[in-house]
Amino acid sequence: MGKKGWFRIYGILFLMICLLPSAGMILGGGETQSLENRELAEAPKLRTEDGGWNEAFLTDAGTWFEDHFAFRSQWVTLYSKVLRDVFHVSAQDSVIVGEDGWLYYRDSLEDYQGSELLGERQLFNIAHTLRLMQDYTLENGSDFVFTVAPNKNTLYGEHMPYYYQRFRTDEHNRENLWKWLEKEEVNSIDLKSVLDSEEEVLYHKSDSHWDNRGAALAADEILTWLELPHRDYRGEEPEVRKDFEGDLAKMLTPADVTPEEEYYYDPEPAFTYVTEVESNFDPSIETTGEGEGGNLVMYRDSFGNAILPFMAEAFSTAYFSRGVPYYMDDLLAYDADALVIEKAERFIPELASNPPMMVAPEAETEAEFSEEIEDLVVDEENVYLTVSGRVPEEQLTTESRIYIRVNGEEIFEAFPYTDMEGNECFQVALPDEVWTGDDTFEIAVSDL
Repeated sequence: MGKKGWFRIYGILFLMICLLPSAGMILGGGETQSLENRELAEAPKLRTEDGGWNEAFLTDAGTWFEDHFAFRSQWVTLYSKVLRDVFHVSAQDSVIVGEDGWLYYRDSLEDYQGSELLGERQLFNIAHTLRLMQDYTLENGSDFVFTVAPNKNTLYGEHMPYYYQRFRTDEHNRENLWKWLEKEEVNSIDLKSVLDSEEEVLYHKSDSHWDNRGAALAADEILTWLELPHRDYRGEEPEVRKDFEGDLAKMLTPADVTPEEEYYYDPEPAFTYVTEVESNFDPSIETTGEGEGGNLVMYRDSFGNAILPFMAEAFSTAYFSRGVPYYMDDLLAYDADALVIEKAERFIPELASNPPMMVAPEAETEAEFSEEIEDLVVDEENVYLTVSGRVPEEQLTTESRIYIRVNGEEIFEAFPYTDMEGNECFQVALPDEVWTGDDTFEIAVSDL
């Protein structure tokens, strides 16, 4: 066969490969459910909700095709395996391929390397906000405790790729925040020290979270701190099953996830879901249990998936929420005996920019008030009536408190936060009875 014949064969094969995804869709083999631990793009629409033509139709159609073409998961998996096994790099921006089969979440890289550190003012804002939340919780007769779930590479960074070395610094947001938590006297639990002291590896190799043993240990620390009777899982030998599929593995090789070991206790934690639950990652979950801890409100993130059963069984009722901002009226709605806040280490910066929804505490100050508030916003459509604005940085020191005086009379302490542009801001939610409809607001800044 001559060169032209071979070129024709190559051309036909290339064309067939290119047409295979489209042909598969025509034959009903398009991707309908993602194996990559994410939502697929919705089908494009010719018209917008207001009845006009959708000018982004072609872009939307392209995005939809990228998510739904036939054998997508298989192609993604093949490509990822070649890059992982041959070149030892990741095909997914969100996943870091480490050594010995370890995978890491890229969002934790800044913490691992000690880059993008929060400023001292931001750290104070977080700690002081938690202190105000703690004061409110204690005043309402509930216990309060805050904890941080360490990133996987904070505990097991020895498997990170050599080209992602730590910077020459001992500074990290978690350690820096802890200094301010101690200064603000916030009830907090250092789970990093607890987990680091264990000889066993308590995180999954193919997932970004702890395994059931790590979750049980974290729950034990929290419940011990709260001085609540609970089942101690440390002395138990769990059953080992090789049936766990990690979230990072699903992102990287969605069509070929190798299960790894998970640990199960017998009997399983004793609790019941109040409503139908798709998974422990649902935005809000209510449970009933047989524990003696009373009622629990717990604000948590994805690390709360595995810890939820161990916490739920220690209380008679529990409410678990992933909602941000935190709505502190949940304490009253669920008659909480304890409020637990768990935050993943990589999400610490979010605490600096998301003040809670809570009626501001009344305060006293001798600081001088001014009517000049930059970007003042009065929002009467929120859950609470809120006032927010900017504070010029030159008026602030690291530990400045911000106060708002309403109608020249009542004074409230505002929650400090940093917006997405890096501006220093405040937010204050006011009681309904304070508002008149024609209100004046003044601001004062004080280090006292």
